[in-house]
This record gives sequence, C-alpha cells and structure tokens, in this order.
Amino acid sequence: MINPEEIKAALAATETADIGHGQTAESVPAENQGIRILSSETVEERELYDVKKEVHSVPGDAPMTVRSCYTKNGDWIGNEKDARTLCDKLGIAPEKVMPSHCVCSIGKSVKDGKWYGWSHRAIHGFQIGDEVKEGDCCNSSGWTEEYLEEHPEADLRLPVGFTAETEEDCRRMAVAFADSVS
Repeated sequence: MINPEEIKAALAATETADIGHGQTAESVPAENQGIRILSSETVEERELYDVKKEVHSVPGDAPMTVRSCYTKNGDWIGNEKDARTLCDKLGIAPEKVMPSHCVCSIGKSVKDGKWYGWSHRAIHGFQIGDEVKEGDCCNSSGWTEEYLEEHPEADLRLPVGFTAETEEDCRRMAVAFADSVS
C-alpha cells in the first residue's frame, strides 16, 4: 500500500523534475516538466523487457500508479499493451533512434527479421528489397519545410527510389517511418 505521507515527503525532497532513468528537467520538454517518478519497482521480467509498477506525480493532481515497460537497458517502451504487442507478439527488440530520445520507436524483429518503426499512430516493418515510393511515410516528415530548412539535421526522409540493400538500410527506413508518424 502506498503511504500518502511518504509521497508528500518525496515530492518535497525532490528539487528537480526527475523524470526517471537519468533524465532531468533540462532534458525534458517543458510540457512534461514537473512529472516525477516517485517510486519504481520491477514486477515482471520478460524476455525482451521489464514491467515496472511506478508512482507518478503531476503537479496539481494526486499521485497515480501506472505500469510501464522498459528494455533491459532501461529505455522506455510504453505501456504493457504496447510492449506485449511489440515484443511478445512481433518479437521486436525495441531501441531508441538516438540516445537523446526518451522512448523507443524502432527495433528489429527476431521473428521475421524486419526492422520496424512505430509511434502511437502506426507501425510498419522493412526488409531488404523494400523501396521508397512516392507518398510513403519514409519520404515525408512530420516537420514543416520551413523548420527543415533551419534544421537540416532533423530531416530523416529518404528519397523516392531508395532501396534497402543492407540491414542498416532497413534500419534507416524504420527510423524515417517512425519520424514521419510521430
């Protein structure tokens, strides 16, 4: 049972908006600052991920208990339903696109050998021989053209005609897809 007095004491003792797993307010978007993970315990160890019971605090709301899933490296996958679909059903070993990202959005399946990209909106797998066609998500970006002109490093789109010839190419397609649908 969670003791409300312990939660209040933990909130009072926390001076920065610790998000968990080493992220602090400086590395978290402003709209997420103030979310604190007050406690986290592993309640189930699966082959590709761990399920954790966590108490989250959001300013202005009562603390809430959630079950979140993390890779064996501690990277956040999402809720249990997402982790079961990605890892248990599809055999995907989730990973972050970049170390600075806060959530896994790509991974390779041990079941079908494809590289997958996903967000809360969509998921798709890529294999050697796949080609980017006009209108594919891999050929579009979630960013505006103006933003991409100012931040070319954020442009992860692949050109029409790009064909996956290697595992790394398949991974690039998964990254481009995940970026497009996020």
